[in-house]
Amino acid sequence: MQAIRVVVLAVLAALAVLAGMGGGRADPVAAPVVVEHYTSQGCAACLPSDIFFAELAGREDVIALALHVDYWDYMGWRDGFAQPRFTARQKAYARAARSRILYTPQMIVAGSAEVPGFRPMQVIELIQAARARPPVVRLSLVRAGEELLIAAEGAAGALPPVVVQLVRYLPSRTVRIDNGENAGRTVTYRNIVTGWEVLARWDGHGRYEGQAEAAGEETVVVILQAEGHGPILAAARAR
Repeated sequence: MQAIRVVVLAVLAALAVLAGMGGGRADPVAAPVVVEHYTSQGCAACLPSDIFFAELAGREDVIALALHVDYWDYMGWRDGFAQPRFTARQKAYARAARSRILYTPQMIVAGSAEVPGFRPMQVIELIQAARARPPVVRLSLVRAGEELLIAAEGAAGALPPVVVQLVRYLPSRTVRIDNGENAGRTVTYRNIVTGWEVLARWDGHGRYEGQAEAAGEETVVVILQAEGHGPILAAARAR
């Protein structure tokens, strides 16, 4: 109980800072900040981070994406949300940072800053810093039936080569965990990524226009990221 109380207090402290950023209102100028959360149902150390992430998932000025990794499955509980591609993405970030270590939990803010473990105040500071940077890309999405129309253009001229990615996620699912480190717990997970695919590679010049299938009820997100798992230049979602 004491451990849970400490977690709740830490989350509340971080939320107080979030409230100073404007509550849940979206800034009409600043683009939403992408926060990737690498987690696992089989990881007891991930639970505090999952609680904090659930609060981030409720914000309009943050695109919070939970990527469940599969390397905890050997501990006795298979995470039904985990996909090898999410583990591969985390490894690619580690290679880009010239690191051989993978952390769970881990949050990556705007594709450029890694936060291992449960450090909510550090995440908040990085979100604030990302929001303060002027936008480099104007990105717009239109969801028309089962089709998503994408348009993007550099806000101040040419960009570095860009990877255009489409992400799908489920807003919420509750899971009872029967084995492993979290045996006996029932956890509600938020913004669970179900698909992550590369749509195109854009040279960053002129204007990009594309389209993608957007069938189903999942929320879709388009992410424009510098090649080589570099910074996320822009992101937008369509529900």
